[in-house]
Amino acid sequence: MKKVSVLILIVALSGLLAFAEDINVSGNWTLTMTTQRGDRSNDVTFTQDGQKLKVTMKSPRGDVNGEGTVKGNDIEWTITRETPRGQFTTTYKGKIQDKNNMSGEAQMGDFGTATWKAVRQGA
Repeated sequence: MKKVSVLILIVALSGLLAFAEDINVSGNWTLTMTTQRGDRSNDVTFTQDGQKLKVTMKSPRGDVNGEGTVKGNDIEWTITRETPRGQFTTTYKGKIQDKNNMSGEAQMGDFGTATWKAVRQGA
């Protein structure tokens, strides 16, 4: 019985490791943030090179770029926008559910947090 349990554990872990190695979020996504003012969507382009992540978020005020990381199914990136009141930094942290879906929470400077979800375009 003990050998069967160990074998099942090894198979399960190897599946998780394979998932972690295969994650690549490169491409175009639609990110929707749920804020006190309602849902707001932006197009986002991710370019992943190993664990490094480059991010371009589209907005009516122009594109903004950021950087981040992908480690296993954890994703994190930071965007800094120039505003009339100075720089505004948002840090996005979340989990990748599968190759087409992810979600998490954004820390919006000193203004609190908001939840977000992203769906790969064309999925």
